[in-house]
Amino acid sequence: MKIVLPLVVLGVGVAGMATINATASKNEEAEPVDTRPSVRVMPAQATDYQVTITSFGEVKPLEKTMLAAQVAGEIVSWNPNFVAGGLIKQGDILFTIEQDTYEAALLQAQANLSQAKAKLIEEEALAKVAEREAERLSDRKVSDLYLRKPQVMSAKASVQSATAALRLAQRDLENCEVRAPYDALVISRDLGAGQFVHTGDVVAELSSIETAEVVFPIAGFDSAFVPEDVTNLSASVTTQGRRSITRNATIVRDLGVVDNATRMSHLVVRINDPYSLNSDEPALKFGSYVEVKFAGKHLSKVFEVPQDLVTNRTIWLIDEAQQLQPRQVSVLREEGESFLIDQGLNDNDLLVMTPPEYPQKGMVVKVIEDDAKVAQR
Repeated sequence: MKIVLPLVVLGVGVAGMATINATASKNEEAEPVDTRPSVRVMPAQATDYQVTITSFGEVKPLEKTMLAAQVAGEIVSWNPNFVAGGLIKQGDILFTIEQDTYEAALLQAQANLSQAKAKLIEEEALAKVAEREAERLSDRKVSDLYLRKPQVMSAKASVQSATAALRLAQRDLENCEVRAPYDALVISRDLGAGQFVHTGDVVAELSSIETAEVVFPIAGFDSAFVPEDVTNLSASVTTQGRRSITRNATIVRDLGVVDNATRMSHLVVRINDPYSLNSDEPALKFGSYVEVKFAGKHLSKVFEVPQDLVTNRTIWLIDEAQQLQPRQVSVLREEGESFLIDQGLNDNDLLVMTPPEYPQKGMVVKVIEDDAKVAQR
């Protein structure tokens, strides 16, 4: 028994192994392994596309003014908002210059005008008397001097001169109150109560907040997609940062030159009321760096394809035999994370969305079932 029993166990084991190997061989023959790489596909469809042009620039005021005194005198008061960073409205009194001297000058000018008018009345009356007396004399004895024409003309000139002096005196008195020329942001101020200013002294710098502008470049690859006439084209400007602000704008002009250093052209957009003095919109401060966007040309029958599917202007398709086929394409434009292709593709070409790691021409692949159903449609 000691000899027979091990032999029986060994025989059973060998028989079992033979049975397992035979079963495995049958399964392998019945179910061969599919080694084709699986890919996702999508049919290509041409579409119309609206190009969006994007650029960047700095917000600047449309107007800047170095404010100067137009008359000399002592500063007697100034507006509390007339400080650096203050917002003032058009017509607000910014500061006042002592007026006594200019009021006196105005009274003197009024008096001089009255005297000139009185003298003119007197000369005109004398001229009329001379004219009546001349009727009794011969023409040879009557001259312009006898008729007092030079005296009348001189009196009229004195009236005109006095009138001009009066206007200047009125202007000087009005200029004692210096007013804001427009809605403005005060950039700097250099005056105080009791300070004496001379005519022409620069006392402040103002920037208009009625309108702001952004000058932004157009890159060479964008220039072909900018409309021929951009005037009055709508645009949007958006600040960069965590709290972005977007405001509507309008393109107002092309600067008309190409920069020598960058070889770029430049456009200008305008934003009304950037500091929202007359609205509830968020303020757009001068000096902000913003992104400018506007609609470019409208493209017809182009294919929008993710950039990672195009390598060296080649894209992979599959044919009816489910084999990979490379296709040379013409990339018209890069738009975001996509390429716009205008040549090389046809409607319903099957684009390989997940190509194998090392694709080869003629490589047989397996299309994922859901994508195959979409392709058949």
